[in-house]
Amino acid sequence: MGQRIVTGVVAGAIFIGLLVAGGWYYTALLLAMAVIGYWEFARLNGQAWTRPDVLLGFVAVLLIALPELPFEGTLPSMETVAWLLMFALLAATVFSKNRIQLENASVLFLGAVYVGMGFHYMAATRELEHGIFWSALTFACIWASDAGAYFVGKALGRTKLWPSISPNKTIEGALGGLAIAVLAGLIFAYAQPEWLGYGRAALIGLTAAVAGQLGDLVQSAYKRFRGVKDSGQLLPGHGGVLDRTDSWLIVFPLVHLIGLLAG
Repeated sequence: MGQRIVTGVVAGAIFIGLLVAGGWYYTALLLAMAVIGYWEFARLNGQAWTRPDVLLGFVAVLLIALPELPFEGTLPSMETVAWLLMFALLAATVFSKNRIQLENASVLFLGAVYVGMGFHYMAATRELEHGIFWSALTFACIWASDAGAYFVGKALGRTKLWPSISPNKTIEGALGGLAIAVLAGLIFAYAQPEWLGYGRAALIGLTAAVAGQLGDLVQSAYKRFRGVKDSGQLLPGHGGVLDRTDSWLIVFPLVHLIGLLAG
């Protein structure tokens, strides 16, 4: 537990510091996390990072995750990158004479979109007007949901939520996390009512709680299927990048795609 706390405090301080700094400091951190996350994803699927199809996935993840280029030029759209990756992976099954199988191509494509889009929308949130506010709001709702689910579940949890996937999670904990996430959103609305109304704040909290807990369950189901406890060992006591960002990767794209942030 001591190691877990120290790692959490140090990693959290670095992450929040770079989030506040913004610009390419924060973007570079997110890109590094995206690359490590995709490496973890490929490794969990038994795919060596040196394989040509996995290397194509790394390139796609970087292009998808990038919010903009650091130099003059036009960044291809996420749709363009996704289609080109799909085509390249399918072509690889032909040129490798099925040494690269369709199942490999499908998993690598899924991982590139999952990881790349998640980190893209984290970076895009910071680039919004008042980006620190919107980023802090989204992270606060996710973390409030996690904390609420844990502590309410410990205190009141009786009914298992999904024991075959995550035996410690309870329905009471999930509802507690939802309530705390909504409360966190309302606090942000109270602090900046000119930027955020109470109704939208509650919706952001609700979305972060439901989608975040589902993202956590998706990662738990996936790791259980693969027979591993953690996606990696980068963060002592916490696992890998995917272990720490499973909720983020779902929540950030979703709140953008349904139009809950800014505007």
